[in-house]
Amino acid sequence: MGIQLRQVCLVAESLESVVDGLTKILDLNSCFIDPGVAQFGLENNLIAIGKNFLEVVAPIEKKTAAGRFLDRRKGDGGYMVIVQMDSEEGFSQVKQNARGEGVRVAWEIDIGSWKNCQFHPKDMEAAFLEIEVDDFNDFEGYWHPAGGIGWENYVKEDTTLDIIGVELQSEFPSKTAIRWGRVLGKSPHPVRGNLELHLNNSIVRFVQLSDERGAGLSALDLLVVDPREILKRALEKGCFIEGNAFQFGGVLWRLHTRRFF
Repeated sequence: MGIQLRQVCLVAESLESVVDGLTKILDLNSCFIDPGVAQFGLENNLIAIGKNFLEVVAPIEKKTAAGRFLDRRKGDGGYMVIVQMDSEEGFSQVKQNARGEGVRVAWEIDIGSWKNCQFHPKDMEAAFLEIEVDDFNDFEGYWHPAGGIGWENYVKEDTTLDIIGVELQSEFPSKTAIRWGRVLGKSPHPVRGNLELHLNNSIVRFVQLSDERGAGLSALDLLVVDPREILKRALEKGCFIEGNAFQFGGVLWRLHTRRFF
C-alpha cells in the first residue's frame, strides 16, 4: 500500500505573517488559496515545496477546531499530516484500520473523483491525520487541495526542495507510534532511539515531549540545497537558530542536504 506525504498543515493566529515568513525564509512561492475552508471558519494559503505542499490555516471565526488547537498548544504550530493513498482500496483499508483502533472520523467527504477523511487528533494523540485519494493517483501531479493542477507553475527549487520528515511529540511516543502505525498499516522502525514510520517519500518520527506545549507536530525535516542562506534569512527574521535548524511558526525546521532513505 503506497502512502505519500503530500501536505503538512500549520495553524497560526496570523495567516499573513506566517506565510510571508515561510516563503521568504525558505525561498518558496504561495500557489493556492482555498475558499472552501471558510466552511470551517478558516482562511488558508498553500505553499508549493517540490511536488508537495505546506499549508497554513488561521481562524476567522470564534469557536473553531483550529482556534481550540491554538489555545491548547499555546500558539502557532503543526496541525495536520496529510497523505495521499495510491488506491481506493488502500484508502478504505486505512479507514477500516482506524475503526479497529477506535479512532474517530472528524470529517470526511466523498465526491466520487476525490475522497478525503480526517481522523481526530485526540485519538491520534499528536495531530490530525488526513488521508486522500482521487482518480488520478499521481503522487507528483494532480492534488485536489491545491486546486488540482496549475500549482506546478509556482514551484521554485533554487533553495528548498522537499519535506522529508515530520516529527510528532507526545508523552508516550511508543504508544503514539504504534497507534499511527496500526492506522496506516505500517510497522514502526527504531532509529537512533526513536520510532519512525517510513512512507514513500518521508518519515514520521515519534519523540518524547520536549516542552510544555503538549502533544503535537513539533518539527519538520526539509531537503535543501544549502542551509546557510536559509539560516541567514531566518536570523534576519529574528528566528532562534539551533545548529542547522530554526524555530518559526511554533515549529522547528531542520535542514538537510540529503534524504534519510
